[in-house]
Amino acid sequence: MADDRVADCLFCRIVAGEIPSTKVHEDDLVLAIRDIAPRAPTHILVMPRRHVASAADLTAGDGDLLGRIFVTAAEIARSEGIAERGYRVVTNVGTWGGQSVDHLHFHLMGGRAFEWPPG
Repeated sequence: MADDRVADCLFCRIVAGEIPSTKVHEDDLVLAIRDIAPRAPTHILVMPRRHVASAADLTAGDGDLLGRIFVTAAEIARSEGIAERGYRVVTNVGTWGGQSVDHLHFHLMGGRAFEWPPG
């Protein structure tokens, strides 16, 4: 496994193609897949190919990666037909933040109205 992946990380294994997923987008930096337990009619996970445990581990040098993630999320929202009415992009950090997989990922959700505050 490459230096930027973690052997026991579920999402690293999906990125490597070891675990099947329904891909929505892939490029050299980002992979987007359909969530297997969707919380909205459209629920897609957008993640870096490189292992980053959470948003807490990002550095100033990750600006290009984050830009690509958000551009990808916006493109997917348009292609999924949820951009016009609105959608939510969220990432969870740590146990109390609701993070269940220690690999940075953003939930792109739409197709229904959301409430605020969440949780």
